[in-house]
Amino acid sequence: REEAVAETLQMQKVYADFAEEYMAMPVIRGVKTANERFAGAEDTYTIEALMQDGKALQAGTSHFLGQNFAKAFDVKFLSENNQEEYVWATSWGVSTRLVGGLIMTHSDDDGLVLPPKLAPTQVVIVPIPKPSGEIGEVAEKIMRGLKDRGIRVKYDQDTKNRPGFKFAEHELQGVPVRLGLGMRDIENGVVEVARRDTKEKTSVLMDGIVDYVEKLLADIQQNLFQKALDYREEHTTRVDDFDKFKEVLEDKGGFIEAHWDGTTETEKRIKELTKASIRCIPNDVQPEAGKDMLTGEPSKNRVIFAKAY
Repeated sequence: REEAVAETLQMQKVYADFAEEYMAMPVIRGVKTANERFAGAEDTYTIEALMQDGKALQAGTSHFLGQNFAKAFDVKFLSENNQEEYVWATSWGVSTRLVGGLIMTHSDDDGLVLPPKLAPTQVVIVPIPKPSGEIGEVAEKIMRGLKDRGIRVKYDQDTKNRPGFKFAEHELQGVPVRLGLGMRDIENGVVEVARRDTKEKTSVLMDGIVDYVEKLLADIQQNLFQKALDYREEHTTRVDDFDKFKEVLEDKGGFIEAHWDGTTETEKRIKELTKASIRCIPNDVQPEAGKDMLTGEPSKNRVIFAKAY
Protein backbone atom coordinates (compact mmCIF):
# COMPACT_ATOMS: atom_id res chain seq x y z
CA ARG A 1 0.00 0.00 0.00
CA GLU A 2 2.70 2.48 0.99
CA GLU A 3 4.57 1.94 -2.29
CA ALA A 4 1.41 2.49 -4.33
CA VAL A 5 0.57 5.72 -2.50
CA ALA A 6 4.16 6.91 -2.93
CA GLU A 7 4.03 6.16 -6.65
CA THR A 8 0.75 8.06 -7.00
CA LEU A 9 2.28 11.14 -5.36
CA GLN A 10 5.49 10.73 -7.35
CA MET A 11 3.56 10.89 -10.63
CA GLN A 12 1.65 13.96 -9.48
CA LYS A 13 5.06 15.57 -8.89
CA VAL A 14 6.34 14.43 -12.31
CA TYR A 15 3.37 16.06 -14.05
CA ALA A 16 3.59 19.23 -11.94
CA ASP A 17 7.32 19.57 -12.60
CA PHE A 18 6.79 19.13 -16.35
CA ALA A 19 3.97 21.69 -16.41
CA GLU A 20 5.99 24.29 -14.53
CA GLU A 21 9.53 23.69 -15.76
CA TYR A 22 8.82 22.96 -19.43
CA MET A 23 5.36 24.38 -20.16
CA ALA A 24 5.94 27.43 -17.91
CA MET A 25 2.41 26.77 -16.63
CA PRO A 26 2.03 27.11 -12.84
CA VAL A 27 -0.19 24.49 -11.21
CA ILE A 28 -1.76 23.83 -7.84
CA ARG A 29 -1.12 20.32 -6.54
CA GLY A 30 -3.99 18.87 -4.59
CA VAL A 31 -6.36 16.00 -3.94
CA LYS A 32 -9.87 15.69 -5.34
CA THR A 33 -12.96 15.49 -3.17
CA ALA A 34 -14.86 12.19 -3.01
CA ASN A 35 -17.37 13.61 -5.49
CA GLU A 36 -14.69 14.63 -8.01
CA ARG A 37 -12.30 11.70 -7.71
CA PHE A 38 -11.95 8.95 -10.31
CA ALA A 39 -14.73 6.38 -9.95
CA GLY A 40 -13.46 3.42 -7.95
CA ALA A 41 -10.30 5.15 -6.75
CA GLU A 42 -9.49 5.69 -3.09
CA ASP A 43 -7.82 9.01 -3.86
CA THR A 44 -7.28 11.16 -6.94
CA TYR A 45 -4.41 13.64 -6.93
CA THR A 46 -4.53 16.46 -9.44
CA ILE A 47 -2.67 19.43 -10.84
CA GLU A 48 -4.89 22.42 -11.59
CA ALA A 49 -3.93 25.29 -13.90
CA LEU A 50 -5.67 28.60 -14.56
CA MET A 51 -6.28 29.73 -18.12
CA GLN A 52 -6.35 33.35 -19.34
CA ASP A 53 -10.16 33.32 -19.49
CA GLY A 54 -10.37 32.66 -15.75
CA LYS A 55 -11.34 29.00 -16.06
CA ALA A 56 -9.49 26.13 -14.45
CA LEU A 57 -7.99 23.22 -16.33
CA GLN A 58 -7.41 19.83 -14.74
CA ALA A 59 -4.00 19.35 -16.29
CA GLY A 60 -3.18 15.88 -15.01
CA THR A 61 -4.33 13.28 -12.51
CA SER A 62 -2.79 10.43 -10.55
CA HIS A 63 -5.08 7.88 -8.90
CA PHE A 64 -4.50 5.59 -5.95
CA LEU A 65 -6.86 2.73 -6.76
CA GLY A 66 -6.32 0.71 -3.60
CA GLN A 67 -7.35 -2.92 -4.12
CA ASN A 68 -10.77 -2.19 -5.62
CA PHE A 69 -9.91 -3.00 -9.22
CA ALA A 70 -7.62 -5.87 -8.22
CA LYS A 71 -10.51 -7.53 -6.43
CA ALA A 72 -12.87 -6.89 -9.33
CA PHE A 73 -10.49 -8.50 -11.84
CA ASP A 74 -8.86 -10.96 -9.42
CA VAL A 75 -5.31 -9.62 -9.84
CA LYS A 76 -2.97 -10.97 -7.15
CA PHE A 77 0.72 -11.18 -6.30
CA LEU A 78 2.79 -13.48 -4.14
CA SER A 79 3.99 -11.64 -1.03
CA GLU A 80 7.27 -12.06 0.83
CA ASN A 81 5.40 -14.42 3.15
CA ASN A 82 4.49 -16.58 0.17
CA GLN A 83 0.85 -15.53 0.51
CA GLU A 84 -1.40 -14.45 -2.35
CA GLU A 85 -2.59 -10.86 -1.92
CA TYR A 86 -4.53 -8.45 -4.10
CA VAL A 87 -2.29 -5.86 -5.74
CA TRP A 88 -2.35 -2.21 -4.71
CA ALA A 89 -2.93 -0.38 -7.98
CA THR A 90 -2.25 3.09 -9.37
CA SER A 91 -3.34 4.84 -12.54
CA TRP A 92 -2.04 8.13 -13.85
CA GLY A 93 -2.00 10.12 -17.04
CA VAL A 94 -1.98 13.39 -18.91
CA SER A 95 -3.45 13.92 -22.35
CA THR A 96 -3.75 16.23 -25.32
CA ARG A 97 -5.50 18.73 -23.05
CA LEU A 98 -1.97 19.83 -22.14
CA VAL A 99 -1.65 21.16 -25.69
CA GLY A 100 -4.77 23.24 -25.16
CA GLY A 101 -3.49 24.31 -21.77
CA LEU A 102 -0.20 25.47 -23.27
CA ILE A 103 -1.99 27.55 -25.90
CA MET A 104 -4.51 29.08 -23.49
CA THR A 105 -1.92 29.90 -20.82
CA HIS A 106 0.49 31.93 -22.95
CA SER A 107 -0.87 32.85 -26.37
CA ASP A 108 -2.25 36.20 -27.53
CA ASP A 109 -4.21 37.72 -30.41
CA ASP A 110 -1.17 37.48 -32.70
CA GLY A 111 -0.92 33.71 -32.36
CA LEU A 112 1.00 31.14 -30.38
CA VAL A 113 3.44 32.03 -27.64
CA LEU A 114 5.60 29.00 -26.93
CA PRO A 115 8.00 28.50 -24.03
CA PRO A 116 11.51 27.96 -25.46
CA LYS A 117 11.94 24.54 -23.84
CA LEU A 118 9.02 23.18 -25.90
CA ALA A 119 9.23 25.30 -29.07
CA PRO A 120 10.12 23.14 -32.11
CA THR A 121 12.09 26.13 -33.47
CA GLN A 122 13.56 28.31 -30.75
CA VAL A 123 15.23 30.87 -33.04
CA VAL A 124 14.49 31.88 -36.61
CA ILE A 125 16.85 34.01 -38.72
CA VAL A 126 15.06 36.19 -41.27
CA PRO A 127 17.20 37.68 -44.06
CA ILE A 128 16.25 41.25 -44.97
CA PRO A 129 14.88 41.89 -47.50
CA LYS A 130 15.42 38.34 -48.84
CA PRO A 131 18.01 35.53 -48.85
CA SER A 132 21.35 36.31 -50.47
CA GLY A 133 24.79 34.75 -50.53
CA GLU A 134 26.51 37.09 -48.10
CA ILE A 135 23.61 37.19 -45.64
CA GLY A 136 23.40 33.41 -45.86
CA GLU A 137 27.08 33.02 -44.96
CA VAL A 138 26.76 35.20 -41.87
CA ALA A 139 23.53 33.46 -40.90
CA GLU A 140 25.21 30.07 -41.25
CA LYS A 141 27.97 31.13 -38.87
CA ILE A 142 25.42 32.29 -36.29
CA MET A 143 23.45 29.07 -36.73
CA ARG A 144 26.52 26.93 -36.10
CA GLY A 145 27.21 28.80 -32.88
CA LEU A 146 23.62 28.39 -31.71
CA LYS A 147 23.44 24.71 -32.65
CA ASP A 148 26.66 24.08 -30.73
CA ARG A 149 24.75 25.25 -27.64
CA GLY A 150 21.89 22.86 -28.40
CA ILE A 151 19.60 25.64 -29.63
CA ARG A 152 17.02 24.75 -32.30
CA VAL A 153 17.41 27.33 -35.07
CA LYS A 154 16.32 27.68 -38.69
CA TYR A 155 17.02 30.07 -41.55
CA ASP A 156 14.00 31.47 -43.39
CA GLN A 157 14.71 30.89 -47.08
CA ASP A 158 11.35 32.17 -48.31
CA THR A 159 12.04 34.32 -51.40
CA LYS A 160 8.42 35.18 -52.24
CA ASN A 161 7.17 37.12 -49.23
CA ARG A 162 8.28 40.43 -47.75
CA PRO A 163 9.98 40.56 -44.31
CA GLY A 164 6.87 41.98 -42.61
CA PHE A 165 4.80 39.00 -43.73
CA LYS A 166 7.47 36.58 -42.55
CA PHE A 167 7.74 38.33 -39.18
CA ALA A 168 3.99 37.94 -38.68
CA GLU A 169 4.15 34.29 -39.75
CA HIS A 170 6.80 33.45 -37.18
CA GLU A 171 4.87 35.33 -34.50
CA LEU A 172 1.79 33.30 -35.39
CA GLN A 173 3.80 30.10 -34.97
CA GLY A 174 5.13 31.23 -31.60
CA VAL A 175 8.86 31.13 -32.36
CA PRO A 176 10.42 32.59 -29.16
CA VAL A 177 13.26 34.58 -30.78
CA ARG A 178 13.58 36.16 -34.23
CA LEU A 179 16.86 37.48 -35.61
CA GLY A 180 16.63 40.01 -38.44
CA LEU A 181 19.73 40.17 -40.62
CA GLY A 182 20.33 42.57 -43.50
CA MET A 183 23.36 44.00 -45.30
CA ARG A 184 23.29 47.17 -43.21
CA ASP A 185 23.29 45.05 -40.03
CA ILE A 186 26.29 43.10 -41.31
CA GLU A 187 28.15 46.32 -42.12
CA ASN A 188 27.45 47.60 -38.60
CA GLY A 189 28.28 44.26 -36.97
CA VAL A 190 24.87 43.92 -35.31
CA VAL A 191 21.79 41.69 -35.38
CA GLU A 192 18.21 42.79 -34.69
CA VAL A 193 16.73 40.57 -31.99
CA ALA A 194 12.97 40.34 -31.38
CA ARG A 195 11.41 38.31 -28.57
CA ARG A 196 7.94 36.86 -29.05
CA ASP A 197 6.72 37.13 -25.46
CA THR A 198 7.09 40.90 -24.98
CA LYS A 199 7.45 42.03 -28.64
CA GLU A 200 10.61 43.93 -27.63
CA LYS A 201 13.33 44.51 -30.23
CA THR A 202 16.98 45.37 -29.71
CA SER A 203 20.22 45.50 -31.68
CA VAL A 204 22.94 43.17 -30.42
CA LEU A 205 26.61 43.04 -31.41
CA MET A 206 27.20 40.09 -33.70
CA ASP A 207 30.25 38.94 -31.75
CA GLY A 208 28.13 38.27 -28.67
CA ILE A 209 24.92 37.10 -30.33
CA VAL A 210 25.17 33.42 -29.33
CA ASP A 211 25.67 34.17 -25.64
CA TYR A 212 22.91 36.78 -25.79
CA VAL A 213 20.38 34.45 -27.39
CA GLU A 214 21.17 31.60 -25.01
CA LYS A 215 20.50 33.85 -22.02
CA LEU A 216 17.45 35.39 -23.69
CA LEU A 217 15.80 31.99 -24.16
CA ALA A 218 16.22 31.27 -20.44
CA ASP A 219 14.81 34.72 -19.63
CA ILE A 220 11.77 34.14 -21.86
CA GLN A 221 11.10 30.76 -20.24
CA GLN A 222 11.18 32.35 -16.78
CA ASN A 223 9.16 35.39 -17.86
CA LEU A 224 6.35 33.26 -19.28
CA PHE A 225 6.12 31.28 -16.05
CA GLN A 226 6.19 34.43 -13.92
CA LYS A 227 3.57 36.15 -16.08
CA ALA A 228 1.24 33.15 -15.75
CA LEU A 229 1.92 32.95 -12.01
CA ASP A 230 1.18 36.67 -11.59
CA TYR A 231 -2.09 36.21 -13.48
CA ARG A 232 -3.05 33.32 -11.22
CA GLU A 233 -2.26 35.29 -8.07
CA GLU A 234 -4.22 38.30 -9.33
CA HIS A 235 -7.15 35.99 -10.08
CA THR A 236 -7.14 34.06 -6.81
CA THR A 237 -9.67 35.46 -4.35
CA ARG A 238 -10.46 34.53 -0.77
CA VAL A 239 -14.18 34.82 0.08
CA ASP A 240 -16.29 34.02 3.14
CA ASP A 241 -19.90 34.48 2.01
CA PHE A 242 -21.89 33.02 -0.84
CA ASP A 243 -23.05 36.30 -2.39
CA LYS A 244 -19.44 37.46 -2.70
CA PHE A 245 -18.55 34.04 -4.11
CA LYS A 246 -21.10 34.41 -6.91
CA GLU A 247 -20.03 37.99 -7.59
CA VAL A 248 -16.34 37.08 -7.95
CA LEU A 249 -17.20 34.08 -10.07
CA GLU A 250 -19.14 36.19 -12.57
CA ASP A 251 -17.08 39.39 -12.60
CA LYS A 252 -13.53 38.15 -12.13
CA GLY A 253 -13.37 34.38 -12.44
CA GLY A 254 -10.26 32.50 -11.48
CA PHE A 255 -9.61 30.45 -8.36
CA ILE A 256 -11.65 31.11 -5.24
CA GLU A 257 -10.46 30.00 -1.81
CA ALA A 258 -13.48 29.33 0.39
CA HIS A 259 -14.57 27.22 3.33
CA TRP A 260 -16.51 24.01 2.66
CA ASP A 261 -18.23 21.85 5.25
CA GLY A 262 -16.92 18.63 3.73
CA THR A 263 -20.26 17.21 2.57
CA THR A 264 -21.02 16.01 -0.94
CA GLU A 265 -24.50 17.56 -0.65
CA THR A 266 -23.12 21.08 -0.19
CA GLU A 267 -20.55 20.56 -2.94
CA LYS A 268 -23.25 19.48 -5.40
CA ARG A 269 -25.55 22.33 -4.37
CA ILE A 270 -22.85 24.94 -4.98
CA LYS A 271 -22.18 23.44 -8.41
CA GLU A 272 -25.89 23.46 -9.27
CA LEU A 273 -26.21 27.11 -8.26
CA THR A 274 -23.00 28.45 -9.82
CA LYS A 275 -21.48 25.81 -12.16
CA ALA A 276 -18.32 26.09 -10.06
CA SER A 277 -16.72 22.94 -8.70
CA ILE A 278 -14.14 22.18 -6.06
CA ARG A 279 -10.98 21.84 -8.10
CA CYS A 280 -8.94 20.40 -5.25
CA ILE A 281 -7.93 20.47 -1.63
CA PRO A 282 -4.32 21.71 -1.95
CA ASN A 283 -1.57 19.38 -0.76
CA ASP A 284 -0.19 22.20 1.37
CA VAL A 285 -3.55 23.38 2.73
CA GLN A 286 -3.31 24.99 6.16
CA PRO A 287 -5.80 24.17 8.94
CA GLU A 288 -8.17 27.11 9.39
CA ALA A 289 -11.39 26.95 11.35
CA GLY A 290 -14.28 28.65 9.61
CA LYS A 291 -17.84 28.29 8.37
CA ASP A 292 -19.11 26.96 5.06
CA MET A 293 -20.07 29.96 2.91
CA LEU A 294 -23.40 28.36 1.92
CA THR A 295 -24.56 26.32 4.93
CA GLY A 296 -22.73 28.02 7.79
CA GLU A 297 -21.61 24.63 9.04
CA PRO A 298 -18.11 24.26 10.56
CA SER A 299 -15.15 23.90 8.19
CA LYS A 300 -11.57 22.84 8.92
CA ASN A 301 -9.89 24.51 5.94
CA ARG A 302 -10.40 26.27 2.64
CA VAL A 303 -10.59 24.54 -0.74
CA ILE A 304 -10.15 25.78 -4.31
CA PHE A 305 -13.30 26.50 -6.32
CA ALA A 306 -13.49 27.52 -9.99
CA LYS A 307 -15.43 27.11 -13.18
CA ALA A 308 -13.53 24.60 -15.26
CA TYR A 309 -13.10 23.01 -18.65
